[in-house]
Amino acid sequence: MIRLLVVDDEWMVRAMLRTIMDAYDDIEVVGEAGDGDEAVRQARDLRPDVVLMDIRMPRADGLDATAALARFAVPPKVVVLTTFDLDEYVATALRHGAVGFLLKDATADQMAAAVRSAAAGDAMLSPQVTRRLLHRFAEPADPGRQHALRRLDVLTGKEREVLVALGEGLTNSDIGRRLHLSEATVKSHVSRLLAKLQLSNRVQAAILAHRAGLVR
Repeated sequence: MIRLLVVDDEWMVRAMLRTIMDAYDDIEVVGEAGDGDEAVRQARDLRPDVVLMDIRMPRADGLDATAALARFAVPPKVVVLTTFDLDEYVATALRHGAVGFLLKDATADQMAAAVRSAAAGDAMLSPQVTRRLLHRFAEPADPGRQHALRRLDVLTGKEREVLVALGEGLTNSDIGRRLHLSEATVKSHVSRLLAKLQLSNRVQAAILAHRAGLVR
């Protein structure tokens, strides 16, 4: 069972999200919060696996709360849920440790998939956000491309293959099927390449793969 904390400043949105998420057999909404400060307190007390986090809220917003949660000894996975798809919010949320980013017009199944992916150690962005984000960070004429390629020199051949798959948005199970590896082995490769590249999550790895020109 995935323990989920729902964070949004509008009580009707929280109620809707609770109803949607509780309808899935493998997800349990263990708490709600109306602002970033309350989200951090609730997460400390309830220890959710995943936090579904709004961005714009009074007092501490979702970005500040995400940064605070990342400092926990065992931080929950944060999926940012917002009506705003501006690039700066995506980039800031990822820098603060979010592993998923969904717009509020996502379907119930997309939201559930994002929660499950986060809990499993994967990452998920809405298709709209993915296109915008990768377009921003992976322009063909990007002067940082050669630098990005040099960063990949520390990777083994297999880790590089896994990085390409991450850049294509594949889950661990998808990567395992493609490369004929067990899911546990894929997780080990992902962990090692993130450590070698000094990245905090899979989405940052995907951005780097695109920026280096490994994925088109």
